[in-house]
Amino acid sequence: MTTVRSILLHPAADSLWAHTAPAAMPVPHLEGASKTDVVIVGAGYTGLSVALHLAQLGARVCVLDAHAPGWGASGRNGGQVNPTLKFDPEDLYRMFGARAEALIEAVSGSADMVFGLIERYGMDCHPVRAGWLQVGYSDKAVAGLHRRAEQWRKLGVPVACLDRDAVCQRTGTTEFAGGWLDGRAGGLQPLAYAYGLARAACQHGVQIYGDSPVAGLERHGEGWRVRTATGASVDAPQVVLATNGYTDPLWPGLARTVLAANSFIVATPPLGERGMGILDGGETVSTAQRLLLYFRKDHAGRLLMGGRGHFQDPSGPLDFAHLERSLKLLYPQLESVSFPYRWAGRIAVTRDFLPHVHQPAPGLTMALGCNGRGIALATSMGKHLADLLSGGNPSAFPYPLSEMRSIPLHGLQRFYIAAGVAWYSLLDRLETRRAH
Repeated sequence: MTTVRSILLHPAADSLWAHTAPAAMPVPHLEGASKTDVVIVGAGYTGLSVALHLAQLGARVCVLDAHAPGWGASGRNGGQVNPTLKFDPEDLYRMFGARAEALIEAVSGSADMVFGLIERYGMDCHPVRAGWLQVGYSDKAVAGLHRRAEQWRKLGVPVACLDRDAVCQRTGTTEFAGGWLDGRAGGLQPLAYAYGLARAACQHGVQIYGDSPVAGLERHGEGWRVRTATGASVDAPQVVLATNGYTDPLWPGLARTVLAANSFIVATPPLGERGMGILDGGETVSTAQRLLLYFRKDHAGRLLMGGRGHFQDPSGPLDFAHLERSLKLLYPQLESVSFPYRWAGRIAVTRDFLPHVHQPAPGLTMALGCNGRGIALATSMGKHLADLLSGGNPSAFPYPLSEMRSIPLHGLQRFYIAAGVAWYSLLDRLETRRAH
């Protein structure tokens, strides 16, 4: 059986992705001293998207990562491409006024951007664009989901409001009272998509270096000098920090602006005939709980189930047992199925559940906090950041620029995340029982 620890150390080996993704992408480590136009720290979706789009605009770009492209949550997520934020359009208009229009347009088009890049560069990442189902356990929850769908419908988004029978027909389980379908969304093999972004960036001349942890960032002349732990360095007038859930103390205070929460996923073997009737249309699904579950079938017929777990990185199969139980509650016919694949990745959660872009010093940009929607959102942020850094009009940048603000009592995050998970899990269970 696959071990959890080996997945954490190298997601491309001994994991589900070793069976479905292309071979690990070899990249060199940085040596010596060099100069470039832009240095990007972090080879996940955000960093790779910024690099690709900057290079398309003619910039010389260097990407540094402590491990390898896609090593973090970009290679260890559930593969759902959802072009949404936590907030509905009406909420965003209340929060940002007229500026909300550009933000909504960017987010709404983020899945188009992902699938457009896949097609343009021929990325072999098993894309399926059959929509995203958001489902609820109670009539009250479903009413709220239908109101959400209507807001997007008014903006021209292809949506469908679904009752209990319609959701049952699509998902193959009777546990949900209804939901809605977002036709913009889809699914893909996440590590293969990260490799696809990296290879596309390299085609445009981007230099990507792995096993090159950044140990220092300092002003140098009119620009910046980025130093790795091995003593190599690269100078550039622009630096982008795109480390998301793996943000460290490289820039003082940045790590305290997010909570690094773990997203846990398990997967069955290919189900074959046992999987007939379960998401036969290829949709992805997530629940409208405080602590959501999300699931889909991959191209080989494996059923993937994801959700939040405890704060620490998992250390063994028991850390994933809650997901295995949840899957079997939804699909009792799979009671005897095994779970040979388990993995986890850290996402960055912000205090306001919005993505954060900071520019605390000239030539320094930080982009993080996708709040579990990284595939679509990070790809979109990367493209728009490239436009901004290439001299674009700041007023045209759709994502809000904000000052760095630490989360209160950040040092106690392990404890209050654990307490919050326990409390909201209890509320979800109680409300689910009442709904039935």
